[in-house]
Amino acid sequence: MMRVEMWTDVACPWCYVGRKHFSEGLAAFAHRDQVEVVRRSFELNPKAENGTVPIIDAVAAQYGRTREQQVAREQQAAAMANAVGLDFRIGGRVFGNTFDVHRLSHFARTHGLQGEFLDAAFRVNFAEEASIYDRNTLLGLAVKVGLEEAEVRGVLDNPEAFAEDVRSDERLAAELGANGVPFFVLERRYGVSGVQSPGMFTQALEQAWADRPAA
Repeated sequence: MMRVEMWTDVACPWCYVGRKHFSEGLAAFAHRDQVEVVRRSFELNPKAENGTVPIIDAVAAQYGRTREQQVAREQQAAAMANAVGLDFRIGGRVFGNTFDVHRLSHFARTHGLQGEFLDAAFRVNFAEEASIYDRNTLLGLAVKVGLEEAEVRGVLDNPEAFAEDVRSDERLAAELGANGVPFFVLERRYGVSGVQSPGMFTQALEQAWADRPAA
């Protein structure tokens, strides 16, 4: 198997689009059945507190943009999402800390449901604009993808549950030089960052496959 590691944060609109572009690029890759995708955690705002501040205002302040400039970036992301069949609403998301989402992602992985959980979390955040920082929202989407409610509650109630898994992913990202997401690493030899086209991902997969050591 060829390994692709993918760092994302569910609060990141470019990750929402980038994951879809990667999926389309992978679908066009001849050896797609021999690719193992490892989903890794990355917090864009690890010191953020959960609250009710609109994401547009919070991110505009964080990067020194006007509200109009940030709205334009949201519209750009929405257009890219819509172009690949993803729903993207603007104006209703709030700013917060995604650590619990990442912890639940790693818990879902132990049940073989990490991909499904992350798909649901991204959809809830961007297509439905429900707060992924709300405990009941997280609980509901985790149960909906097949996780046991009592076990999910147990993870949420214990702040250290799967916390080291998240931190380990973030340390690895730092070691590999990633300072933003989405970030993809193929066979620990090639890095692809940002929202690349599906064709670019297919090309990178083909190159990584061709350069694999002979068995």
